[in-house]
Amino acid sequence: MEDKKVIWITGASTGIGKALALKFAKNDWIVAASARRENLLNELNEENRNIHPFPLDVTDIDQCKNVFENILQKFKNIEICVFSTGIHDPKSEKKFNLDKIRKIMEVNYFGVMNSINSIYEYYNSKESGQISIVSSVAGYRGLPAAGAYCASKSALTSFTESLYFEMKRKNVRVSLISPGFIKTPMTDQNDFPMPMIKSPEFAAEQIYNGLIKKNSFEIHFPKAFTFFMKFLRILPNIVYFRLLEKGMKKIKY
Repeated sequence: MEDKKVIWITGASTGIGKALALKFAKNDWIVAASARRENLLNELNEENRNIHPFPLDVTDIDQCKNVFENILQKFKNIEICVFSTGIHDPKSEKKFNLDKIRKIMEVNYFGVMNSINSIYEYYNSKESGQISIVSSVAGYRGLPAAGAYCASKSALTSFTESLYFEMKRKNVRVSLISPGFIKTPMTDQNDFPMPMIKSPEFAAEQIYNGLIKKNSFEIHFPKAFTFFMKFLRILPNIVYFRLLEKGMKKIKY
């Protein structure tokens, strides 16, 4: 175990986080897998013994620090951190639900901030390794029935860009992960057609290659969809709003 590299993945119980944990484990990495549901983490451990459960609620600042210390104590080193927690509630977002907005921001944005807070000084001193944050193309522009989700991902994207400058001086790579639609329990809640939707395994493959085999700042996929979303980002507001409004009418939104 001592000669194996270690990666810490949050949000590892389902979706992209789970697929990524399995991908790294199958490539002989030690995976410290964190999520709230310990039973699902234990199932991952049974599936691949390279995956080690470290249950965590990312909204708890002290718990984030304690889990990080436990991982470090057990494995002595953490090469890569991937912070992948996120929630979305499209039904409640169709109304202005302040409690749900706070919850989404607390998990999606501040949950990642709590995680980074736990490892910041470690990487600052270590002066090597990688920190990767899972955002979304939903952070590029505001989308219908996704105000809080888009806002949380937009905040993550901007923060990651800022963190890049800070950590580059310390020889620590910072990367941003911007998926399109990936079939997960979260996207299963959507009641509209999701163009170019891909599997979690596809996402894991793209992320693994981006982290291990490439060195770009943003890892985004599937390319045909994400480049289209990047194009929408540079459109004037009046054009963007008209396009989206037409699309909403077609799907009877």
